[in-house]
Amino acid sequence: MKIGIVADTHGNLDGWRRAWEFLHDSDLIVHCGDLLYHGPRFDPAPGYNPRQLAAALNDCPVPLLIAQGNGDSEVDALFVNAPIQAPYAYAQIEGTRLLVTHGHREPLEKTIELAQTWGVDYLLTAHLHVPTVGHHGSLTHLNPGTPTYPLAKEERLARPTCAALVDGAVCFWALDTGERLVLDA
Repeated sequence: MKIGIVADTHGNLDGWRRAWEFLHDSDLIVHCGDLLYHGPRFDPAPGYNPRQLAAALNDCPVPLLIAQGNGDSEVDALFVNAPIQAPYAYAQIEGTRLLVTHGHREPLEKTIELAQTWGVDYLLTAHLHVPTVGHHGSLTHLNPGTPTYPLAKEERLARPTCAALVDGAVCFWALDTGERLVLDA
C-alpha cells in the first residue's frame, strides 16, 4: 500500500505536477492543507494557478483526503470536489490509522498527545514547509514539506518535497532532483 503525502501547494500547479510524478501510483493521497491560496507571505511562484490546481485535484484519479490549512477558505472549498476537513481528517486504511491536521492550531506536542490517545499510527501535519519525521512511541509524525515554498534552514531540506508511506516505510523525495531524502528520526 502506498499513501502519498503532500502539503502547502498554495495554488501552485507546477508544484502539484512535480509531486504527482512521485505520488501517481498511490492508493490514497493525503493533502495536509493550504491547497490554493498563497497568502501575503509569498510572492506567487512560477506555476501559480489556483484555478488549474483545483481542476487538477478534481481530476485526480487517486482518492484524496484533505485537511484544512490556515490558508484554505470556504471559497476555496467551493472549487475542490473532495471535502476539506477541519480541524482533523481521520482515516483507517488496512488497519493503519492516520490523523491529518495542518498543524497551525495548537502546539505539535499537544497534537501528538491527542494522536497517541486516539491510538493513531501516523500523524501527518504541514504548515512549517519543512520535511520532518519523528517517532513518539508507536506513533510516527511526519511533515512532507512543500512542493512550492520551502522554508527549511538546513540547505539539504530547503527544497521542494513530498512524502509517502510505502508499505509502512516513510519516504521523502526532493522534487528538484528526484532523489530520495533520508531524514533522521
